[in-house]
Amino acid sequence: MGAECCYEVSQIAYIKLVLHALKHRSAAVNGLLLGRLRQDGGATATVEIADTVPLSHSQIGLLPALELALIQIEEHFEAQGLSVVGYYHANERHDDVELGNAAKKIGDHIFRYFPRAAVLLLDNKKLERLQSSKGRDPVVQLYTRDSSKSWRQTGSDGSNQLTLKEPAANVVLLDYISSEKWQEIVDFDDHLDDISKDWLNPGLFN
Repeated sequence: MGAECCYEVSQIAYIKLVLHALKHRSAAVNGLLLGRLRQDGGATATVEIADTVPLSHSQIGLLPALELALIQIEEHFEAQGLSVVGYYHANERHDDVELGNAAKKIGDHIFRYFPRAAVLLLDNKKLERLQSSKGRDPVVQLYTRDSSKSWRQTGSDGSNQLTLKEPAANVVLLDYISSEKWQEIVDFDDHLDDISKDWLNPGLFN
C-alpha cells in the first residue's frame, strides 16, 4: 500500500465517539469516521480523522442500513472535502476488548472504498484509567487491515500510529463526561425514530 500510514484524530471526532458509547453503556454502538488523506511527500501518509457520525445502538452489522447511511453521509460531507475513512465500535460488554466479526465485516466494507481505512475500538479500561490519571493517550485501540486481509491492532509492537490532534482532548472529554454531555448525543437510530433529532449533532459543542 505504499507509504507507512499514521492516523490523527481531532478532538471533536474523538469526544463524539466516546460520548456515544457512554450514552448506551449496555449496548454495542458504532459510527463512521470522516476525514481525508494527507500525503506530505515523505515516507509517511496521514489519515486525518476530522469528524465522526454516530450510527447505531441497536442495528449493528446490517449492511443495507450502513449503505443508506454511507450515501447520505458522503453527500453531506463531500462539500467539506471529507469522506468516510473508517469505522468506530464499542462492544456491548464492558470488559470485551476484542474486535468482533460485525465490526470486521463493516471495516472490510469501508476498506473497499478507502484502502487505508481505520477501525477504532473503545477500550473501557483505558477510559476508566483516564478518569483517574488524566493521561494523554487515546482511549481507543486502532486496527488496520494487513496484507493478509486481517484486521490487526496496532501499537503492540511499540509503534504509535494513532495520535490525538489536540493534546488537551482528554481534559475536554473529562469535562464533558462530568457534565453528562453524553445525554445529548444523537445517532442515526435516534434520527430514524424521530426525524427532528439531528444526527449531525450541531449543538453538541456549544
